[in-house]
Amino acid sequence: MHMTSALPPARHLDPSSDAAIAGSVTPLPIEDVAARLGIPADGLYRYGPYKGKLAHDYIRTLEPRANGKLILVTAISPTPAGEGKTTTTIGLGDALARLGEKTAICLREPSLGPVFGAKGGATGGGRAQIIPMQDINLHFTGDLHAISAAHNLLAALIDNHIYWGNALDLDARRISWRRVVDLNDRALRQVIVGLGGPANGFPREDGFDITVASEVMAIFCLARTLEELEARLSRMVVGQARDRRMVAAGELKGIGAMLALLRDAFQPNLVQTMEHTPAFVHGGPFANIAHGCNSVIATRAALKLADYVVTEAGFGADLGAEKFLDIKCRQAGLAPDAAVVVATVRALKMHGGVPVKQLGGENLEAVRLGTANLLRHVENMRKFGLPVVVALNRFLTDTPAEIDAVTAALSQMGVRVHVCAHWAEGGAGALALAEDVRAMCAKPSSFHTLYPDAMPLKEKIETIAREIYRAGEVTFTGAATARLKELEAAGFGHLPVCMAKTQYSFSADPTLRGAPEGHVLPVREVRLSAGAGFVVALTGDVMTMPGLPSVPAAEGMFVDPEGVIGGLS
Repeated sequence: MHMTSALPPARHLDPSSDAAIAGSVTPLPIEDVAARLGIPADGLYRYGPYKGKLAHDYIRTLEPRANGKLILVTAISPTPAGEGKTTTTIGLGDALARLGEKTAICLREPSLGPVFGAKGGATGGGRAQIIPMQDINLHFTGDLHAISAAHNLLAALIDNHIYWGNALDLDARRISWRRVVDLNDRALRQVIVGLGGPANGFPREDGFDITVASEVMAIFCLARTLEELEARLSRMVVGQARDRRMVAAGELKGIGAMLALLRDAFQPNLVQTMEHTPAFVHGGPFANIAHGCNSVIATRAALKLADYVVTEAGFGADLGAEKFLDIKCRQAGLAPDAAVVVATVRALKMHGGVPVKQLGGENLEAVRLGTANLLRHVENMRKFGLPVVVALNRFLTDTPAEIDAVTAALSQMGVRVHVCAHWAEGGAGALALAEDVRAMCAKPSSFHTLYPDAMPLKEKIETIAREIYRAGEVTFTGAATARLKELEAAGFGHLPVCMAKTQYSFSADPTLRGAPEGHVLPVREVRLSAGAGFVVALTGDVMTMPGLPSVPAAEGMFVDPEGVIGGLS
């Protein structure tokens, strides 16, 4: 029997979608965007007309220059109601540019995992977007593919080394280097490799992490030069020998090949906002399972080129901002000048106990209860010596009374709240916020980290849990306790700690919204990232390979008859 099927009807962009709004703007040639920061033509590699990369040779010439002001944008604990941290980062950058300031924005590259999973696109929204948004959300300049390839090359070299005699005496039961893919795929969390007989190697347990959780990604975002990138890659620990000696990646003699894969990717990407403000978009570690910040090389270059640099750290301030300050700033010698905490009335009502489907009506009591989450994040940022301002990302359903409730709560702490409309108006909707941030940056920075290098690892974890999460107790599994002692004895006790925790709560319970106190934080596992220069503490049920939701964002994506990609917003 011959069967035929009709083609599905053609789909077209919704005119109100972020993709359509972004497509309504004609980008400037990337050379013109670069010129706004004084970047010469020979300092830029073009990736088509609207994307470019800063050349390594040009970046080296920037080192003697003084740094501009660094502004961190963070947020309350995320909810399905949305907060708009990236949108606010872009809106604030555009607003500073409208004030006549030489401004650059620094963001992470979107991971394909959330793009096709629950989040969708990650390039801002409305009139506050970076463009070309479809390119940035998908393959962009291939950086994440290069990181995946470099990581998996090392995984292949490990198994190949064992196959050809295992001169390093690697214990196949203690290989800690997993494979990666930049997609959400829960079926790959635990796998068996090497099946099929002697020709395919030795069977052993393995697993996949998402690429953005890879230590190669972390190193990529923390190294300042190609030389430092190579040294850090060499220091990564891939497992243990049978005598329990830690085996470094450099011993497998593949670091040069990994560096070759990463060389071009390591050059920071330059794009633009819809208002043509220069934006560096480079690197993409998650903030719940990694350190959640864009690359150091991009941030440092931006600080040399611009008077004001606006950057963001992933998820809520308890995760991305804490790691930005305690890991990235510590390692890169950065000192931010101001912090912006983003919130929405809708999200505060969710933290106050209102279900997502009931957020449309006025509910002052829920706003007051939920504002406790915002206050906690503001208090935490002040613990780092940073001046803080709140950006209230406005929705049409917000009522004056609800906004007044938020403003009143913050005024008791001496913190200003700016109601921002950058989603609808672009930079013009965030001018008051920009003026306030500029004034804050005029004062000397009093930034300091939360804990000293010399503090023992266990105490670092407990300090973050107590001071940032307000936990009453931290529990450690026997394996986690033993691993901490082992790392201390091996000389890694001076490293900072990267907490892997759910992004939805201060606690390890994602359903516990608001500002819980006195909860128990369970640390189930500790991992060493020797090349990245931190120790990862995994808490609760957080996974390093996410799964797809029941209705993935991928189901809504399409390519129209003209080749335009839709469904990313």
